[in-house]
Amino acid sequence: MCRSVDVQQAVLAKNDDLADALREELTRRGVTVVNLLSSPGSGKTELLGRVLARAVERGVPVAALTADLATENDARRLARSGAPVRQVLTDGLCHLEARQVRRRLEGWLPADTAVLFVENVGNLVCPASYDLGERLRIVLMAVTEGEDKPLKYPTAFGSAHLVVTTKTDLAGPAGFDEAAFRANVRRVNPGVEIVRTCARTGDGVDTVLERALATRHAPPAHRPPLAPRPHDHGHTHDTPHGDTHTHGHTHTHEHGHTHGHEHDDARPHPEHPGHPARDGAPGHPHPAPAGTPTPAS
Repeated sequence: MCRSVDVQQAVLAKNDDLADALREELTRRGVTVVNLLSSPGSGKTELLGRVLARAVERGVPVAALTADLATENDARRLARSGAPVRQVLTDGLCHLEARQVRRRLEGWLPADTAVLFVENVGNLVCPASYDLGERLRIVLMAVTEGEDKPLKYPTAFGSAHLVVTTKTDLAGPAGFDEAAFRANVRRVNPGVEIVRTCARTGDGVDTVLERALATRHAPPAHRPPLAPRPHDHGHTHDTPHGDTHTHGHTHTHEHGHTHGHEHDDARPHPEHPGHPARDGAPGHPHPAPAGTPTPAS
């Protein structure tokens, strides 16, 4: 078990070092990264598309990376906004890592970009452990998902600089108890701002964009209790039975969504004849931070 913990710490330490370097590099270039986390089906792609479109309308230079296990559907949807978009296909990996973000930005990110939005894989567990070089982490939740979601996923909600509720037009039919939800958020992340949004009506779109733009000039005012701390890489992910838990993952391959795919591998991919795919490689462990706050009784 000690060996497993050592490997987990090394994986996160390497990712954190890459994330720190990426953040410093992009900050010097005037680019701020926004990391979007949510469950599948929360509506974050639709909301992000609205945010990108609003930025384009206002003449704000933005770009987006979007990650999925398969298909380029989300990149095609986001590209309708008029903003530069690139897809990352993870082939089963349940989260993005800093190395993947850096790789996809090489030779692609427009020089005048103000904000890079990174739409993480739909998952509230794995992505919460990995810093992507972001200055702003947003966790989104649809009102249809239940008021107790922050208590079920305290690491994700506890590391957020901003919490966003989506599909608020469905709050009534879903019986969403907003007061209970806000109380649960406060239990794991006291003081975090909660923004109500609806992609269908446009409510909250400008607020999300403004919060992202604000981080270009200063770090977020709110400090989440589970925000990454320098050189604090001793994270483990324990199961309810007390056993250390790891995920074995294969290497990823990524596509550049510029209506032309980009790969650096050698053999054809079965879904895209003529395009290469990556050979499998030994998996690496997936930890999640320890120190998750215990909800108050």
